[in-house]
Amino acid sequence: MEMLLSTKGITICLFFFVLSLAAAIEIPLSVSQLPTITEQSHTQVAYPFDEDFTIKCEARGNPQPTFNWTKDGKPFDLSSDPRIVTSNNSGTFVIQNRGIINNFQGKYRCFASNLLGTAMSEEIELIVPSVPKFPKEKIEPLDVEHGDSVILHCNPPKGIPPLHIYWMNIDLQHIPQDERVSMSLKGDLYFANVEESDSRSDYCCFAAFPRLRTIVQKMPMTLKVSRLKHANDSGSPNAAVTKANFIKERKPKLLIPPESAGSSSSVTVIKGGVLLLECIAEGLPTPHLSWVKVTGNMPKDEPETENFGKTLKIDQVTAADEGTYQCTASNPMGRARHEFHVHVEEPPQWLKKPQGGVYSVGTNLVLLCEAIGNPEPSIQWKLNGMPIDGRTFRGRISTREISLTNLQLQDSAVFQCEATNKHGTILASANINVLNIAPLILTPDGENYATVVGYSAFLHCDIFASPAADVRWTKDDSIEPLSTFRYELNKNGTLEIRDTKKEDSGSYACWAANSVGKRAITANLDIRDATKLVVTPKNPRVLKSHSILLKCQAEYDSHLKHSFKLSWRKDGDELPVNSTEGGRIILDRDTLFISSVLLEDQGVYTCVASTALDAAEAEAQLIVLDVPDPPEDLQLSENQNRSVRLSWKAGASHNSPVNESIIEFEENHWEPGKWQELSRVPGNASTALLSLAPYVNYQFRVVSVNAVGRSQPSKPSLRYATPPAAPDKNPENIRVEASEPNEMVMKWEPLKPVERNGPGLEYKVSWRQRGVEADWNEELVKKHSLSVRNVPTFVPYEIKVQAVNNLGSGPEPNITIGYSGEDVPDAAPSGVSVEVVNSTLVRVFWFGIPRDRVRGHLRGYKVSWWKTKSMLDGKRHHPEKHFLTFVGDRNSGMIPGLDPFSEFRLTVLAFNSRGDGPESSPVVFETPEGVPEQPRFLRILNFDKDSVTLSWGLPKKANGHLTGYILQYQIINETREVGALSDVSVTNRSALSWHLAGLSPSTKYKFYIRACTAKGCGKAATEEGLTLAQGAYAGIYEGISTQGWFIGLMCAIALLTLLLLTICFVRRNKGGKYSVKEKEDLHPDPEAQSIKDEIFGEYSDSDEKPLKGSLQSLNGDIKATGSADSLVDYGEGEHGMFNEDGSFIGAYSGSKEKGSVESTGSSTATFPLHA
Repeated sequence: MEMLLSTKGITICLFFFVLSLAAAIEIPLSVSQLPTITEQSHTQVAYPFDEDFTIKCEARGNPQPTFNWTKDGKPFDLSSDPRIVTSNNSGTFVIQNRGIINNFQGKYRCFASNLLGTAMSEEIELIVPSVPKFPKEKIEPLDVEHGDSVILHCNPPKGIPPLHIYWMNIDLQHIPQDERVSMSLKGDLYFANVEESDSRSDYCCFAAFPRLRTIVQKMPMTLKVSRLKHANDSGSPNAAVTKANFIKERKPKLLIPPESAGSSSSVTVIKGGVLLLECIAEGLPTPHLSWVKVTGNMPKDEPETENFGKTLKIDQVTAADEGTYQCTASNPMGRARHEFHVHVEEPPQWLKKPQGGVYSVGTNLVLLCEAIGNPEPSIQWKLNGMPIDGRTFRGRISTREISLTNLQLQDSAVFQCEATNKHGTILASANINVLNIAPLILTPDGENYATVVGYSAFLHCDIFASPAADVRWTKDDSIEPLSTFRYELNKNGTLEIRDTKKEDSGSYACWAANSVGKRAITANLDIRDATKLVVTPKNPRVLKSHSILLKCQAEYDSHLKHSFKLSWRKDGDELPVNSTEGGRIILDRDTLFISSVLLEDQGVYTCVASTALDAAEAEAQLIVLDVPDPPEDLQLSENQNRSVRLSWKAGASHNSPVNESIIEFEENHWEPGKWQELSRVPGNASTALLSLAPYVNYQFRVVSVNAVGRSQPSKPSLRYATPPAAPDKNPENIRVEASEPNEMVMKWEPLKPVERNGPGLEYKVSWRQRGVEADWNEELVKKHSLSVRNVPTFVPYEIKVQAVNNLGSGPEPNITIGYSGEDVPDAAPSGVSVEVVNSTLVRVFWFGIPRDRVRGHLRGYKVSWWKTKSMLDGKRHHPEKHFLTFVGDRNSGMIPGLDPFSEFRLTVLAFNSRGDGPESSPVVFETPEGVPEQPRFLRILNFDKDSVTLSWGLPKKANGHLTGYILQYQIINETREVGALSDVSVTNRSALSWHLAGLSPSTKYKFYIRACTAKGCGKAATEEGLTLAQGAYAGIYEGISTQGWFIGLMCAIALLTLLLLTICFVRRNKGGKYSVKEKEDLHPDPEAQSIKDEIFGEYSDSDEKPLKGSLQSLNGDIKATGSADSLVDYGEGEHGMFNEDGSFIGAYSGSKEKGSVESTGSSTATFPLHA
């Protein structure tokens, strides 16, 4: 059954699937197989300082292979030399370095054999270098004439390359080299022509062999350069040398290649190697070398020359470098040339290598072997390491191909193909294993697999079989092969289940069968929940220097918790677990905290979760907001007398667009270094036309603004100076100030520096008396004030001030009216009278003074008063003066807070800015009687079962003649319920106690006492108490009242009670824990409550609550008078009750009493009860 997968467009057979084993699965070692070389050495150097040398050859096969070696094509017995150490089941051997090992140098080959065949290694060359040495020789000095050419030969000893040659003197100083003196590639030192300065006796050649860690030195050579023998010695030395040079001058002659090589030579180079062509010439003057390619073009990359142009070098030679190259040596005397015919060759390389594999009985075999090289390589086939004899080989053999038909088990063998040319040999082996076995399932049975939902699952079933096996998979108890599009069988037998679901969990079976037999294994699959991540906040925007906390919320399968790991990455790079940057960035498993956020913290932060089965990522884009970078590149254009265009490049906005640009200026004449705002440009515009003032040397800068804030200012622009002009405006805020009556000081706001418009700024001040003078008085001043003396007191003047500079005057100024200096008023108000409103409040009337007597701006009137005596006792008082100020032009005012029943005197005066005028004559008035203040205390002297004796003190202030007292009482309890209020009138005004009878036993009462005058009654003093129980009192009285001991006990109790009352009284006056205020809150004074509703109270208690029942007012006609008066009638005074404009801010009442109900000096006595 087949199913077409549209996503891949291929047809997959899920249960009749043929495995191509020839090139797929490696043969298990449990199966008989040919040897295979798995490891071998290559070319190796036996350095004299190494302790031993290892030649490797390892192979696998079944049966276990045995090893044999050849050296230089001949059998080599590893046991023939005691210095060779071998290992069991290995072809590797070690040569111990015990001195002379030259006899081990050669080319080795390893052969691994078993019953099925023989595998052969590539050739392994072992190089045993000798220690390089220069021969001891006596080198005769060279004696040459000036201008001759010389060659100093080095002839370095042989050794392992690379070889480095140096020419130095005996002090190890390098011999200088140039176009005239240079060293050849072989190491000889060439002189194109010698000079006398070349004479020395210590030319030393040093040969360095880095791989051998050896440097050797040739014996020093001596070179003597003398003048030309035929030169005229009688002349100067310079003349002799010149003559010698003239005689020795000659055209160039090539020393390398030598003339004997002819005009051309052939050079062969290996492809990929380095081409070095060398030309060295002698001659006088010194020849110059140049190179050219005669056939074809020079390489794209111009070849480099070395050794002062004498060597042409081409690296990585290709076929394109083949051709003819010409070197030319030239001087003024002529030139010499040589051509190099360069041939590029290459060692063998494979085009097709023979491929081994597993074959079943009866199949056919074809092996191909093709190689290229220059020269073309020769191909040789070998079988099990031996050349194939075409006469006995049952198959067909040709240079490039071997074929066999109807393979049998005995055809198993190792075929080798060798390709050889003069540059090297390459070897390829092909193991041909002919097998006939039942399927081997290499995957263990009962494997457990797991994956997560949505991922692919891979159930392995690695099979080896010959012939190839058919493979199919089944699930759970079903015998039907899996056949939906989500299942795919790979070539190696693995079942892939795509896009897994929970229902894919279960048990699976892999079945493999061929003509020899069949096998099966089972596998179990578990499907886990996929890991999910969410990072919050998703895409945060944070201000620079603020903090941000990223949290990674993860969901994963509980079975995977032990393998669950969480990490963080920024822009793809993993963040370290420990805190970074001194604790500024802290990672704590699922949280990432960044304090003092920097601009470079911006980026994509990824939370990465991984388990043993899956991985998940969630990311958040962190955007860092900051003020913009400063604008750059300020440019000025469109220059005009009064304007210029400023342009700039905006800086980075840091994720918050620029919404405004502020242009500032600085001028270096009046306020250098002070920057002032000139203009604002909305949006992200980067140019502005600026309006400028004349006579200013401007410098501009720009500040960008975004939602975060302002950028740093840009660098300043170039300076721009505007030409001067006449003033555009005149001074403002012209005013007159004077400290003397006959003086007028005119002042104004001076022009700002940028408003001067030119040099020589002055102010032309003009003034004249209004309605009197026709002509203007004028004066030029440089200051911003002008003082004029001997003017009339407080008369109006017309004033104008005009700005003037060297280029002209400003516009015509406006006229301002000002007054000359003031003097204090010289008249007092008249017709002062007083109207008594109530006992504490009066209204004052007066006639204002004439305007011409004010002599200034009238500020208002002051009323002063003082108390002279009390009408109650006739006692005179020390005059304590009070005053109130009434602002403005008015003729009446209210005077509150007076003492009742007293005599006062009162005066009125006018005042202006200069001061107070004279007072009016005193007016005498009297205040009527008022209600008394509350009695000083109320006390309970004695309590009985149905009566009580009360005592009280006089009021603090009687405010009139006392007419008596009102005593009130009512039943109270702890639940705020009160009984009816009872009144007792005490008409004896001198009485200070009262015996109250008719009370109920065992009942709590509250008592009130008020003092009264003809005007009414004042506030009450209060007290509370409890009457005695009736039964207890009768029993005691009848049984023991006549006993002496009882009388003594009663006296003791009376003394103790008196002591307790005294302590309570002292503590109450000191603010102790007995709070009268709390009791009054619970049982308020009904009379006081009534009065509070009818008069202004300066204080109020918002926490007071009404009691149950209605309380009858003691004197309902006690009300504050004058309440209809306008508040403007009250002036300003020392009591702080009035505002500056004379408005009334505090309440007033006839008795100047506070509105709260309080008891003064009262106490609560708890009377002892007897059982």
